[in-house]
Amino acid sequence: MPLINVKVIEGVFSEDQKADMVKSLTEAMVVIEGENMRPVTWVIVEDVKSGAWGIGGNPLTTADVQALAAGAPAG
Repeated sequence: MPLINVKVIEGVFSEDQKADMVKSLTEAMVVIEGENMRPVTWVIVEDVKSGAWGIGGNPLTTADVQALAAGAPAG
């Protein structure tokens, strides 16, 4: 049975967006593995504390991700 584990920084995605992730990722696995796998496909969306995630040696915060999503340049 497939297990998809998605980690996101807390406060970036709404509960509705997380539900959409679960549905969309399940659909992607069903396309690959077939409809019989739907009932046994697990998707876990985990929130990681703001600042407890880093890229390139720099901590990444909720505000950083929100700025990136709004189109601000990285760094």
